[in-house]
Amino acid sequence: MKRLTTILILSFLSFGVWAQNAHNDFRLGLTATPTIGWVKPELGKGDGSGLGFSYGIMGDFNFASNYSFATALTITTINGKSIEPNALPYHQEANGSESKDYSLKYKMHYLQIPLTIKLKTDKIADLRWYGQFGLSNDFKIGAKQDASVDGKEIANGRNASDWTRFYRAGLIIGGGAEYDINEKTSIMAGLSFNNGFTKITTNSGNNVRNHYIALNLGVFF
Repeated sequence: MKRLTTILILSFLSFGVWAQNAHNDFRLGLTATPTIGWVKPELGKGDGSGLGFSYGIMGDFNFASNYSFATALTITTINGKSIEPNALPYHQEANGSESKDYSLKYKMHYLQIPLTIKLKTDKIADLRWYGQFGLSNDFKIGAKQDASVDGKEIANGRNASDWTRFYRAGLIIGGGAEYDINEKTSIMAGLSFNNGFTKITTNSGNNVRNHYIALNLGVFF
């Protein structure tokens, strides 16, 4: 998985260099984004949010003066807590016949490739406002979980790869502003909501999804 991540990053960079040389309507930048995530199970309930982080490379393909195709290649962490009845695999491992509520914390790590459209206003001095909408494509590169039942800890940072799904899809909506520092460099700041609409676990008896809000920060070069 680390080798695949390295290959994708190098490919993204190589394409970005080629595109910048071939056409000045492509912009490449770096992003670092704090996130607040949460979990929503179909059975049970969410039990609090968790802080996460996203970082990587972003690119804008400007196909018109006020419209861009925006994508990125980031490592993204989505954390969140839930309370779920008879949570697997813990309830099964305990050979439990009595129904119990388990407190869980999901710590999911993804390689994320968003595909979005960015709509921009005309420049006001050196400032542009934008709105963004599209699809989040997330590929799991790690999953850990904390768990407790009846006030007793039964897992701390346990590898949860066996019962979490490889692919996650989400809907992205957000907005913000870009400010030109000079002719080639601009800074970006905005907020976005990533609404996960695919299950993150393999448990067919409980549809668990995760979501997050991000403070998007970045620099285009």
